[in-house]
Amino acid sequence: MEYTRIPGIEEKVSRVALGTWAIGGWMWGGTDEALSIRTIHAALDQGVNIVDTAPVYGFGRSEEIVGRALAQDGKRKEVVLATKVALEWDPQAGKVWRNASQDRIRQEVEDSLRRLQTDVIDIYQVHWPDSKVPFEETAKTLDQLRSEGKIRAVGVSNFSVQQMQAFGQGTDLAVCQPPYNIFERSIEKDILPYCQEQGMATLTYGALCRGLLSGKMRSDSTFTGDDLRLVDPKFKQPRYDQYLQAVDALQNLARKRHEKDIIHLAVRFILDKGVSVALWGGRRPEQMTPLSEVFGWSLSDDDFQAVDRILEENVTDPVGPEFMAPPER
Repeated sequence: MEYTRIPGIEEKVSRVALGTWAIGGWMWGGTDEALSIRTIHAALDQGVNIVDTAPVYGFGRSEEIVGRALAQDGKRKEVVLATKVALEWDPQAGKVWRNASQDRIRQEVEDSLRRLQTDVIDIYQVHWPDSKVPFEETAKTLDQLRSEGKIRAVGVSNFSVQQMQAFGQGTDLAVCQPPYNIFERSIEKDILPYCQEQGMATLTYGALCRGLLSGKMRSDSTFTGDDLRLVDPKFKQPRYDQYLQAVDALQNLARKRHEKDIIHLAVRFILDKGVSVALWGGRRPEQMTPLSEVFGWSLSDDDFQAVDRILEENVTDPVGPEFMAPPER
């Protein structure tokens, strides 16, 4: 495992964090609490010491499971805990919308502390920008929470550079959490360089592009219920087959040049592009096993160029993750 620093956090953090969206069950076909807890413990056994969650993941379910897992055997003391704020929801209708008002934040932080069974949240991130509340106002609310000792570091997720600049007028930003993977790379143009220039840590999500880069997807793979991939344009034909062709080529690249699999290449790619921490999602203990193969090697400039060629030759109509954005109020 490799480790790095996040502003405002004393402990060194692992360069891979456990992402717990799937553990919440919502948009991932349900969850198994006992299995999820074993998954969290398996990640810690691999050297992961940062866990990222959010209230909206299962409408509180993910935070509850994370809290129970970390309450066992003093594990909370070993972990840097990150969660989010500023989304509101109607669980019966399955609807989610943005709300970064001071009242909403004040309510959410107390709910999250209770569900997570902790006295302090190490990294507290605004989940999506809310244009109906001035960014500086939201930032000042979080700054007050930090002064009160309820949170340690402030972050944002899914924010543009301009939005981060406005937000930074109200508090010091320590973390930015955008989507980033081999297939979704828009942050390379502006967000990633900006964070590096500002000394902000990047905690990126979607490393395996909702399973596309796991090497396990097939053209006849099916998704049911509320599975997010039912609405992801990448999983609709003919685009889906294009991505699968690119995956096959990336798998060959990983094996021939590094004796690795695509799942290892996908995460190594992110880290070697300069991201601080890459989120690794999972909800079964065995999904943590490949983590050991991510470290101890690196990609060369020639490898990066080969990845670019594979995408250019196979994916004629690439799309980003914009379909995931929840609406404004």
